[in-house]
Amino acid sequence: MSVPVIYIVSDSLGETAEFVARAAASQFNAGRFEIRRVPYVSEKSVLAQIVEEASAVPSVIAYTLVIPGLKEELEEMARASNIPTVDILGPMLEALTRTTDLVPKMQAGLLHRLDDQYFRRVEAVEFAVKYDDGKDPRGLLHADVVLIGVSRTSKTPVCMYLAHKRIKAANVPLVPEVAPPAELFKIPARKIIGLTIKSHPLNQIRQERLKTLGLTTEAEYANLERIQRELAYADRLMAQLGCPVIDVTNKAVEETASKVLEIYYKGERDAR
Repeated sequence: MSVPVIYIVSDSLGETAEFVARAAASQFNAGRFEIRRVPYVSEKSVLAQIVEEASAVPSVIAYTLVIPGLKEELEEMARASNIPTVDILGPMLEALTRTTDLVPKMQAGLLHRLDDQYFRRVEAVEFAVKYDDGKDPRGLLHADVVLIGVSRTSKTPVCMYLAHKRIKAANVPLVPEVAPPAELFKIPARKIIGLTIKSHPLNQIRQERLKTLGLTTEAEYANLERIQRELAYADRLMAQLGCPVIDVTNKAVEETASKVLEIYYKGERDAR
């Protein structure tokens, strides 16, 4: 049997509809569905192509169409081919219209054009990339959060996760032989969060990392005694800075990021 396909049709990016579709698909084991996004649809001929393709396999069409005429045309074509459709924006637009007596603009792409949060997210992602792994210590002075920790404590993925939450996050690797940047001592301790981990799990993580790079696991990088020295050094520095510390042992990136956000927002509230 063919894998069911969810077509995401939009006259803009289609991110909203895809997010909803993936959330729904996860309730049925998301791997059972294929999701195909078709963005920037502005002509009826494209809709006809989508419906023709969708009619060949078990399909659902989810859409966010606000350009006048496109929604009705898609609904009519899909109905003729017996393809279920889901209007992601329509019910909300209708409810808001009934509540406010206002008329929606019905212009494609307004969310990304006008939403300040969208641009803040993009800016935060660019920030996380630019100031990853201590590349430029000057960025620490402009960060919302600075993560510190030894290698392989999930600093980079957590920073990227935070960036999608519109948090400007930088990170600094801690190595005993390398002095921490002076900027680290110029920012409030509440903006610094230490990430630590148990030595034996870190030893296993580093060994796996070396394997993926095609290197021997006997390297100093994965030596248990070396790891313990690194962690001891990191513990001393974190204590000196007076920053909160999160143990990331066996934690998923999402769990660690959630704890970072909790600490960050509490620190922001206390600073007011």
